Amino acid sequence: MKHLSILIFLLLFSLGFSQEYPERLSLQEAIDYALENNRTAKNATRDIEVAEKQKWETIATGLPQLDASINYQNFLKQQVSVIPAEFFGGNPGEFAEVIFGTKQNATATATLNQLIFDGSYIVGLQSTKVFLEISKNAKAKTDLEVREAVINAYGNVLVSIEGVKIIEKNISVIQDNLDETTKIYENGLEEQESVEQLQITLSNLQSDYDNLKRLEVIAYQMLNITLGIEYSAPLELTDTLESLAFQNLANETINAESDVTVTLDYQIADNDKRSKELLVKLEQSKALPRLSGFINGGYNTFADDFVFLDNNTEWFGFSLLGLNLDIPIFSSGMRGAATQRAKINLEKAKDDLTEVEQLLKLQIATAKSKYQFATEDYFNKKRNLDLAERIAQKNETKFFEGIGSSFELRQAQTQLYSAQQQLLQTMLDVINAKAELETITNTPSKY
Repeated sequence: MKHLSILIFLLLFSLGFSQEYPERLSLQEAIDYALENNRTAKNATRDIEVAEKQKWETIATGLPQLDASINYQNFLKQQVSVIPAEFFGGNPGEFAEVIFGTKQNATATATLNQLIFDGSYIVGLQSTKVFLEISKNAKAKTDLEVREAVINAYGNVLVSIEGVKIIEKNISVIQDNLDETTKIYENGLEEQESVEQLQITLSNLQSDYDNLKRLEVIAYQMLNITLGIEYSAPLELTDTLESLAFQNLANETINAESDVTVTLDYQIADNDKRSKELLVKLEQSKALPRLSGFINGGYNTFADDFVFLDNNTEWFGFSLLGLNLDIPIFSSGMRGAATQRAKINLEKAKDDLTEVEQLLKLQIATAKSKYQFATEDYFNKKRNLDLAERIAQKNETKFFEGIGSSFELRQAQTQLYSAQQQLLQTMLDVINAKAELETITNTPSKY
């Protein structure tokens, strides 16, 4: 009974702390969930928190710093000094051995330090803002990439689902054709080759079906990992491939002018240039004086025995106020070389920013072209499927009327299957191409 109670407790404990996963998701719901639970997205959020803590850490270095210390000393053997013995009435030329101080002493001190001026500190404050902005841009970039990954994974699952449905329908049609052709052959009105052709087609379809079912499982697992949930958790998708493809067909955004300066890649490159500018200022600031002040105070006491915790122990106070001024004078060219190195890196960052701007213009133009082609190809593949369906239907009718060959029927059926798969792929291409364009231009849309 005791073991049963422990088992029930552990079960309830594990259930209480187990993560709850969504069971049904639209594409937008999947994106929203991933932005909160995807492991890469969560780490990017933590990077912002780290940057904020580092910002305060830098600010705090210029604020008052208070330290305290307690020092206790016990001389196991006190140091002996010698002085002329004549000081104590002795003979001239002789020395007397004496011990100065007590065997034990204790000191308690508190020191307040305040930075008054430091060029490096001023540059450090400016750099924390840039570093925080870099972290925020990296988070936004990560969110866009996670969003695109979710769209791709979600689309792959839908393609697998639709592909399985189409093949199941094709298998049913071919099985009916095979059954009917077998009966005709058994009655001596059809050649054996016609039966064998249909058997080959059915075998190929069955093989494709088995493969697609395996790919469907993998697609679901990939989507789960992208969402940040258990890879084998069951999940139902509420959007359809056709509806998403229709929603993503080319619109006015395809011809809209894109400002590369609002893209995250440009902003990240610009942040790098600004950080290099601050590094130049940092190296230059090292030639400036550094001024700080301090004030301390404390108490000390002396005794031959450990009586420092007694109420009647006498403590002697002391206090000190001071300034520290550090003036760099000569560094044998070290500071100058460091400044020149920082300036060279700044020039490199400027060139990198220009190159990023040019590459972004090219990437945007390429993404728009790819998106436009995917849209046009979708309508083309849709027309091709309609034609392939009519051709397959005509050849099937001709075959069973005895005026068409099994080879022509199989050729028409193969063409139909290819058109079906091509339309599925081009619908996925429309969705993915739109997501890629939105990722590059930093213009995510809602689904």
